[in-house]
Amino acid sequence: MKVASVTSPGGLENLSIRAVEQRKPAPHEVTLRVRASSLNYHDLAVVLGNIPVEDGRIPMSDGAGEIVECGEAVTDFVVGDQAMSCFFPDWPAGGPTYRAIARVPGEHIDGFAAEYVTLPATALTRMPDGYSDREAATLPCAALTAWRCLFVERPIKPGSWVLTQGTGGVSVFAIQMAKAAGARIIATSSADEKLERVKELGADHVINYKEYPAWGKVAYEMTGGEGVDTVVEVGGPATLPQSIRACRTGGHIALIGILTGHKGEIPTTALFARNITLSGIMVASRQHQEDMVAGLETMGIRPVLDKDFPLDDIADAFRHQMSQTHFGKITLSI
Repeated sequence: MKVASVTSPGGLENLSIRAVEQRKPAPHEVTLRVRASSLNYHDLAVVLGNIPVEDGRIPMSDGAGEIVECGEAVTDFVVGDQAMSCFFPDWPAGGPTYRAIARVPGEHIDGFAAEYVTLPATALTRMPDGYSDREAATLPCAALTAWRCLFVERPIKPGSWVLTQGTGGVSVFAIQMAKAAGARIIATSSADEKLERVKELGADHVINYKEYPAWGKVAYEMTGGEGVDTVVEVGGPATLPQSIRACRTGGHIALIGILTGHKGEIPTTALFARNITLSGIMVASRQHQEDMVAGLETMGIRPVLDKDFPLDDIADAFRHQMSQTHFGKITLSI
């Protein structure tokens, strides 16, 4: 079978396509014919070498396709079922633990840049009914992270104010989900054309953060001086002060990214004085994914898709991601 792999120390020039032997499933395993994968920031960090991996690692945390073989002890799936991966294959349910989040496909174990993947049946869930392989492949990381931010840690409700940052995969899914749940949405971006796109997806108010560097105050005023209930925080140190400024007393900030770096000054006095909850969010469990699948079917949400690339052009797919010109999820067809 054909796979893509990363040669140490990483870099797009060290991504290669090669042939490896397909493995038969053990009693509790299945073989998935992978039809699609999607690009996440985590995958980019792996292939660039920013997250060191074993030489020859097959990247990509997300995958979707068809079950083509089942081990004799498998009861959750049958041949022909459509399924998608779990970002944390060792986290079945409950809260996060060190062991539950210790392994991620494409980093600690081989991922889904492959025609076939043999893995435990518990490392997959069903797709939403009616989703294509491309659509389903966008869900296990980005969509599930948005789901946990909005409906697990501090569930929103109709009328809640939600603030999103940028137009990456998690933020776009958060806008779609929050709108379907009846929330009011404030979205930020540095590009006016992308702000127009998020308005089409349901954002009630938009802020160009280059035009308004103190966008936290602007967002706070947009709520009538009450503050937002939930912030989907993707920036980290450089954006957290504005997120805190935007939050209501008793609000919630879901920290899901550190795009602005690893360190910075945070106004901790404002954080505790206003009783704001700051949660570190790193995707979610298999049970959360099953809940999300049911939720997406009820909400009628479909992923926003950008360009699709064949597996042979995986390096070009990452170059497109690095250009930051995309809107929606970039996918690989395999």
